Amino acid sequence: MKLVHFALFVMLIITISIVKHFWHESEEEFEVPTHLPNFSLEDLEGKTRIRSEWAGKVLVVNFWATWCPPCLKEIPVFIKLQEQYAERGLQFVGIAINDRYQVVQRFAKEEGINYPILGGENAIRLAERLGNHQGGLPFTVIVDRQNRLVSQHIGEMNKQEVEEAVLPLLNVSKAKALDSGL
Repeated sequence: MKLVHFALFVMLIITISIVKHFWHESEEEFEVPTHLPNFSLEDLEGKTRIRSEWAGKVLVVNFWATWCPPCLKEIPVFIKLQEQYAERGLQFVGIAINDRYQVVQRFAKEEGINYPILGGENAIRLAERLGNHQGGLPFTVIVDRQNRLVSQHIGEMNKQEVEEAVLPLLNVSKAKALDSGL
């Protein structure tokens, strides 16, 4: 009987140690960085793209999928904003999640997406590192010219929400954007 109690006690200690280890590890994973971490993902042509190629730009990094209706609804807005504000230093980067390469490539061509679309095995991990612990889509982060994360958003973003977040980073007021036809 003493042997059974001892074995149960040892199993309890081991279980507590394992749970404590993973609990501590998961807490670290939930820490959102203050800056966009370096990453490398492939674009639709198979070329490896790295974060540093957009250094000094205001980035809108959007995690999306072709099977996600809210994702598809916001893409035309992103296309228009990329056209409007590219000269001011705005750069959208789409990161396709859990999609087949050919499907994403065809969709991007049909929709006329005018910004880089990336994907790959590390895409989900990057979204998690940026604060998307629920795995929701679309998920968008906005990064300033100094590479600081300034906004995270799970769910669809409309034009007004994106402009409210990026125009101050581009040193453009909403009134100035309307007056100049931006």
